Amino acid sequence: MGFDFKQAVNSGLPAASQPWDGFPEFNFVGGNNDADSLPIDSIADACDRVLRREGKTLATYSLESGPQGYLPLREYLVSKLKKYSGIDCSASDILLTTGSLQGIDLINEALLKPGDCVIVEESNYGGVLSRLRRLDVEMIAIPVDQHGMSTDKLGETLQSLRQQGRKPAYLYSIPTVHNPTGTILTGERRQQLLDLATEYDVPVFEDECYADLVWSGERPAALYGMDTTSRVVHIGTFSKTIAPALRVGYIVAPWSLLGQLLSLKTDAGSGALEQMLLAEYCQEHFDTHLSKLNINLKAKLDTLTDAIDREFGTSAEYTVPPGGIFLWVKLPQGVDTSRLADVALKEGVALNPGSEWSLQSDSKRHLRLCFANPDADTINTGIAKLASICHREFGVPLTGSNKARS
Repeated sequence: MGFDFKQAVNSGLPAASQPWDGFPEFNFVGGNNDADSLPIDSIADACDRVLRREGKTLATYSLESGPQGYLPLREYLVSKLKKYSGIDCSASDILLTTGSLQGIDLINEALLKPGDCVIVEESNYGGVLSRLRRLDVEMIAIPVDQHGMSTDKLGETLQSLRQQGRKPAYLYSIPTVHNPTGTILTGERRQQLLDLATEYDVPVFEDECYADLVWSGERPAALYGMDTTSRVVHIGTFSKTIAPALRVGYIVAPWSLLGQLLSLKTDAGSGALEQMLLAEYCQEHFDTHLSKLNINLKAKLDTLTDAIDREFGTSAEYTVPPGGIFLWVKLPQGVDTSRLADVALKEGVALNPGSEWSLQSDSKRHLRLCFANPDADTINTGIAKLASICHREFGVPLTGSNKARS
């Protein structure tokens, strides 16, 4: 009999993962993107060019660009961030990471300790919520409405904390195409948020992983670009605009923080080939690719909302997001989306239950659907099947198929 590692692993860890046996037939989870929008030929050409020109630098760690990552990609990001986000920075202000999740982990390691409190939006990225729980950090939730985080409630919360003699370690926000609600924090509220952060002397952690996916192409300046006090740290990624499997993200921060983050990034550098091909590809093709991608994603969102309206009728509530890859849906009282997710997965439909993405008291009525990866037929068939399962388990909607409704 072999050694049983179950007796050796630390207690208090997350539940062990099960062996992966492929995606479910109707997969509405994760941050997967539109496979048909992936510019395979252009990426292959870019990879071939840069390898033939600079391939020998793979013989050294960090491609002879230093520990902050491939210099041409950081230089491209300087121009991209200026154009799209209103961020004025230099290549030395940027640290390339293995996806934005590594950026989150580095920032948490630098700024948090057990017992700290942080301010977060009430509904939020599940990866952030789970990390903060494991770090034994108290999360103080601020409501989100159609205009983003409520800055009125934020002000009240900061004042209350000050009266208690407490100060948040940071304020975390996804201001542009929020995950999961899809909202965009207005320009007025952005300034109010920064003013409050200055008044109460709180660092701001800005996550803009979905900010390029805005259907209109119009978006407010990033908080980092508006900040005049050097208190904002900004993260972004190429996962949602090019490909999640490339695992390339970035941090933009003042050197007083970036230097500390760099000392914590002890992985000998993030994937080099990915950085090389992105720099080569993006300088020529990013703008055109992004425009086409947003058109395709908006069409998929339209397909999803049409399917939900047809299959769930008035049983499903949602606000059409102005961008992104997720739809945040609220079902009637009595529906538990954690149970719905468990049952549906056994029948080939995968969804994210709201309790994993929200601190709201009624989060169990919500679910998050990713519409970017499945094609139109899969979306339509998958939502019809989900409605049938939900009807069978909870009596919602009133019939298994709303096509029969009068």
